[in-house]
Amino acid sequence: MNKLFQWFDARLPISSFWNAHLSGYYVPKNFNIWYFFGSLALTVFVIQIVSGIWLTMNYKPSAAEAFASVEYIMRDVEWGWLIRYMHSTGASAFFIVIYLHMLRGLMYGSYKNPRELIWIFGMLIYVVLMAEAFMGYLLPWGQMSYWGAQVIISLFGAIPFIGPDLALWIRGDYVVGDATLNRFFALHVIALPLVLLFLIGGHIMALHEVGSNNPEGIDIKKHKDADGKPLDGVAFHPYYTVKDLVGVAVFLFFFAIVVFYMPEMGGYFLEKPNFIPANPLQTPEHIAPVWYFTPFYAILRAVPDKFLGVMAMGGAIFALFLLPWLDRNPVRSIRYRSPLFKALLAMFVISFIVLGWLGMQPVTPLLTFMAQFFTILYFGYFVALWWMSKNEKTLPVPERITR
Repeated sequence: MNKLFQWFDARLPISSFWNAHLSGYYVPKNFNIWYFFGSLALTVFVIQIVSGIWLTMNYKPSAAEAFASVEYIMRDVEWGWLIRYMHSTGASAFFIVIYLHMLRGLMYGSYKNPRELIWIFGMLIYVVLMAEAFMGYLLPWGQMSYWGAQVIISLFGAIPFIGPDLALWIRGDYVVGDATLNRFFALHVIALPLVLLFLIGGHIMALHEVGSNNPEGIDIKKHKDADGKPLDGVAFHPYYTVKDLVGVAVFLFFFAIVVFYMPEMGGYFLEKPNFIPANPLQTPEHIAPVWYFTPFYAILRAVPDKFLGVMAMGGAIFALFLLPWLDRNPVRSIRYRSPLFKALLAMFVISFIVLGWLGMQPVTPLLTFMAQFFTILYFGYFVALWWMSKNEKTLPVPERITR
């Protein structure tokens, strides 16, 4: 076996890869619970890929057969209900993990120099993940799938000059139908997962090139021992591989509870209208996207003009890309930032959560006013961060990891 491994290792850099990215990759020794979510995101991605492969074996991307094929999976395929619920729960779990992962980046300044490219790759993963989720949302061909896709695709028609042609190109027809379902299926199953794999690879490569951030926000490479190993670091393997496995086990425990006991999560993970076959002649009383899109949907509805609403929705995502340059303070960790920074971040998180709730509600004058108010707070975070971060009074940052 040793000779066989040596034969492979001479032709494939197994041991050098292991040393560079696991046993020889040193990370800060003070990672806390917020640093579980990167490995959890990778875990959910694997769950989605594996469960998705099994679902495609029985799913039929046809407007006449799609809904019935999902029912067939749920009722007649052996363990089909479990695979379908794992996939639908995994979609929401993916966004929960990603949002918490992004929040950790905001708290500890993981987007700052020299980690700007890591943040850009992460944001691109987030955008592609939203596209992937939207494409998959149409596939069950239920009422909310159909009408949700109808509404979202129509937004592209608001773009001046090219809008109508762009919406037609996305649909593949003048109405959402067979052509739309087939191309969304192809994008959801093949194209976008490949893009996600590429972006995840770039995200990890960029991370391992500059090193991981930590709750103290300091660089552990500045202080090394005689062998060149960081004094404030430990090898990723075995220390953090074991720790991450514990986090994965805890996550899978709660994931299983949701899958087996509350897969619909009261209509938030699987909406009630989606258990009704798509009917182009009957519009649901209240059309709203899945919960993980609703903050941006609320921003869209808060702006009276359709085109400006689309621009505001896109700007809400684009502003996150600019964070490495909007935050001009060199201090990374929230532990040493000013009370004003902490208040701004709390305002941003609260506005995002409230906008998510507003995006699920029917339109009323009061709720529209609330959406406009919290949209201003959302964008106000980025403006205020750029203004105050330059001259922000921060606490002294330690040279070494102390806690």
